[in-house]
Order: sequence, then C-alpha cells, then structure tokens
Amino acid sequence: MKTIAIAVLLFCSALGLAAQVTYERLLRAEREPENWLTYSGNYSGQRYSELTFIDRNNVGNLKLKWVFQMKTTHKVETTPLVVDGIMYLTEPPNNVHAIDTRTGRAFWTHRHILPEQINVCCGQVNRGLAILGDRLFMGTVDAHLVALDAKTGSLLWDVEVADRREGYAITSAPLVVKDKIITGIAGGEFGIRGFLDAYHPETGERAWRFYTVPGPGEPGNDTWEGDSWKRGGAPTWVTGSFDPDLNLIYWGTGNPGPDWDGSVREGDNLYSDAVIALDADTGKLKWYFQFTPHDVHDWDAVQIPVLVDAEFRGRERKLMLWGNRNGFYYVLDRETGEYLHSRAFVRQTWAEGIDPKGRPIVKPNTDPTPEGNLVYPGVQGGTNWYSPSYSPKSGLFYLSVWADYASIYHTGESIYSPGEQYVGSAPQRKPDEPGRGVIRALDPWTGGLKWEYKLHKVPLTGLLSTAGRVVFGGSDEGYFYALDSDSGKELW
Repeated sequence: MKTIAIAVLLFCSALGLAAQVTYERLLRAEREPENWLTYSGNYSGQRYSELTFIDRNNVGNLKLKWVFQMKTTHKVETTPLVVDGIMYLTEPPNNVHAIDTRTGRAFWTHRHILPEQINVCCGQVNRGLAILGDRLFMGTVDAHLVALDAKTGSLLWDVEVADRREGYAITSAPLVVKDKIITGIAGGEFGIRGFLDAYHPETGERAWRFYTVPGPGEPGNDTWEGDSWKRGGAPTWVTGSFDPDLNLIYWGTGNPGPDWDGSVREGDNLYSDAVIALDADTGKLKWYFQFTPHDVHDWDAVQIPVLVDAEFRGRERKLMLWGNRNGFYYVLDRETGEYLHSRAFVRQTWAEGIDPKGRPIVKPNTDPTPEGNLVYPGVQGGTNWYSPSYSPKSGLFYLSVWADYASIYHTGESIYSPGEQYVGSAPQRKPDEPGRGVIRALDPWTGGLKWEYKLHKVPLTGLLSTAGRVVFGGSDEGYFYALDSDSGKELW
C-alpha cells in the first residue's frame, strides 16, 4: 500500500506541476527550452530550440528510448506540447493523451466522440493543443472547441464553432494569446466562409470573430463577384504567430472557393491566400498582404509566419519570413505589412515575377482549362503546411520542399451544395514527372539557396533547428534524420 501511495503522490505531483502554464510563461517560452509550451515552441513561429545537449558532434549516438503506439489509421500531423515532464499529444481524429516523457506511459486519455458523417477534404487530422493555466484546448473535426482538465483529461466545456454539416472543421492547434484562445477553421473545399475566432478560456464564450471573406459593406467585399463571398473559402487551417510588443496576431489564409474555377468569383478574392494581422484584443484587421490574388491553383497561404527582428537593407526592422505554397519566398515588414523582397525557391512557370508592391505578374495561359494546363509548382505547392524553421545560430531559414513538381490544372462546372465539395474539377500530376523532395536552407534576406538535402520522396513533415546546430526532420519512408544546420550534411 505504501508503494501505491508513493506512486499516486508522484503522479499527482507531476500533473500538478505541468498544469500551470501562465501567459507570462508563454511570453518567455524560449527561457524554458526543456519544454514546448505552444504549437511552434514560442510565439515567433521559428521552430527553434535553445537546447545544446544534443549537438552535431554527438547526435549520431542517438538510440531509441521508448515508443508510444497510437491506435489510429489516420495521418498523424500533430505537434506535442511538453510541460514539466509531461507530453500532451493528440491522436487523430481527436483523442488526447498525457504521457510521461521518461517512460512513454500514458497518465490519461481523453476520447472525443464524433458523429458518423464528417466532411473534410484531406483526412481527419489534428495538429495539436494549446494550454493555459490547468486547461488544455483542442479543435475537432466536427468543428467544436473543447477544454480539458490538464491533470485528469476530463471535459470542462465543449462549444460548437460552426456547422460541420456545411463542411466546417477544425484541424489546427489553437493559440493562446493573453486571455483568449484563438482558433482557425478548415473547409475551403466545401464553400465555407472562413474566419478566425477568439474564445474565453473559462467559459468557451466567443470574444470576437474576424471573417476572412468580407461581407457587404466591409472593405474587400468588392473583390468578390456578386454573392460569391458567401462561399468564398479562405480557411485558417494552420496555427499562426503573435507579436506581444505590437499586440498583433498573424495568421495565414487558404484558397478561395471553388478552388479551380475562378470564373464564378471574379476579382482578387480578399482575404484568401493572404496573411492577416489582427489586433489581439478586438480581432480588428490592422493590415493584410495577399500572396496570390484570385488564386486558381489551390495555393493556400497557411504556412506559419516566422517572426524575426533583424537588420534588413541597413535598417533594424520587425520582419516576417514566409516560404509560400505558390513557390515564392517572401520578406515582409510585420509592423506595416510592407512588401520588402521575394524570390522563387522552386521551379515555377505561372508568374513573370513579383512587382514592386508584391503582386505577382501572372503569365498568360496558366489558368486551369477544360483540356488542362501544365503549371509549376503542382497543387501541393513548393511547400505546404509543413512547419519551416529559422535558426538565429546559423542565420538560415529551412523548409520542406516539393521541387520540380507540376500539375495539370483542369477546370469544370462548380455547383454549390451545402456539405458537398465545391472545387470545380481537380488537378492531375504529370505522369512522367513525380517531382522530388528536398530540404532547403535559404538565406533569409535574399531567399538564395545555401544548401539542400535530397530525400527519396516528397516530404510531408516539418523541421526543427536547434542551438546544437542540428536540423531535425522526417521522411515519407519513416526515417527520422538530423542534418548539420550550417552545411546540410547528414549526421544521423
């Protein structure tokens, strides 16, 4: 009995320590490199760890310690949180595990019961959790936001964010900002109207909502032909970043709907394929930058905004670095949204270049046609939702790349029906050109290639760089690898 009592005390003590994550801790997350307190590690979106114990000299000695087997056949796209020795992990579609990081054994499991019919385009996935105080927060593929007790996994509240029957879902990890839980929405292939929401953590009551497709009377509505804004898409399906000094939330938006038929939505289609900067307290739009106006290739701009303070062209600036799905790398001023620089990081055939204001100069005859048009990059883009990384140590920007990859883009009739896909045909891969997968390191100020590491297949995972001068990644064949962050040399 004494042994059992000690075990229970240790169990409760561990959970009690892990259950208190204040906003102040999140603001200074880089001071706790042994923890991973939010989706990208901290608010900057850099996916960089200050840990140095594992470095490029000893990483080759890594051995398997333990395995936690997920009982799922869905794709696993989650980023775990690690808080004071406990890992909080989502298992798709929407189960949550609290795991002892020393042993891999689960303290508790929470299972979210889903209805039979779920409308999602690309698998019932979940990318992770947020934590504040002693509460965990998760979005679900039936478009709910739930709060769990971090010590026990018990459900505290469950709110419906949108109607799943119309194609709404949540696949992204929430982001804690001050006293709000920020969540995006998925469903761009179902004719939804995208938005970004903020909720009160104690009650689940909604604090504000920003629609990424403006309605009548709102700035940008005139960029949508007729009533096409009602089905405009522009989902927010990957977690954004936050600048506490500017009090701005940055979030990427997805494709306009229907994906490959632009004839029913003439105009630039704001704020699709853009980054939006919102006031964290009110949700009011401060600025936006649209990467791909009137997108007809499904090049969602939901990549993680990477925030860096550095000198650029002789001036200290608050910058945003962005490897975009459309094949171009961008540098923006994150205070104002000013376009500063861009450069293609993969083969692209759809644009002559980018004009001085940041607008692409689109080549003629690159839109989808009934017969099909071959365009680089393909529908997966030069990169996708896979997390990039920036290392202050090496001064390089890393991203997972689909290189030399094209699609044949077709268009067809688009008929909207609630809960049904609203896409206007579908692209095909060029049969004799599957593309190739590489990890690329770019000069963050020019977008120039510094090195690349070739993979056997195209990548489906993000990256992590460390102060030990290592870049970690994974491959579609099931390999976990470590690269020298300065040279790209394979170390393990």
